[in-house]
Amino acid sequence: MPNYRRLRSGPTYFFTVVAYQRRPIFCDPRFRAALRQSITAVRATRPFTIDAWVLMPNHMHCIWTLPERDFDYGRRWGEIKRYVSYLCRETLHDPALLTRTAKKQRESTIWQRRFWEHQIRDDTDLEKHMDYVHFNPVKHGFVLNVGEWEHSTFHRYVRDGVYAQDWGGTVDARTRNLD
Repeated sequence: MPNYRRLRSGPTYFFTVVAYQRRPIFCDPRFRAALRQSITAVRATRPFTIDAWVLMPNHMHCIWTLPERDFDYGRRWGEIKRYVSYLCRETLHDPALLTRTAKKQRESTIWQRRFWEHQIRDDTDLEKHMDYVHFNPVKHGFVLNVGEWEHSTFHRYVRDGVYAQDWGGTVDARTRNLD
């Protein structure tokens, strides 16, 4: 069982956020730069700790811990989405994809409207979701082992000694174990 060596100060949440019509734009360097910039800006006024994150081509998973007695993750996501949409409006927004209602609402073609969240209940739940976040690129077949996917906090946890570089094994090794 990995030791995540973190102080649990406030509520911790697991999120899944999806691209509009599952467009594979989340690993695009322009999107990543805009996301990084927006997270920095939002955290300056509404702090949160990033416990885990993985960017997949058309969705992302992350785990955040908010300050004590602060449960307003919705506002944070709203600001992040709005900021990224603004920064990517010339490069990743495609008005041809918008429905009449979406045009009326002045929506972007970057994000699916909502996101999925789950409040982490305890250390076992946290461990399960941390592993899920980091193993996701292998699950979806983008890489054979977790360490090959660059858009993940997995590498930070390897540096900190929480995960071994070969954590999760390989797809080939797991397939052989099923025989």
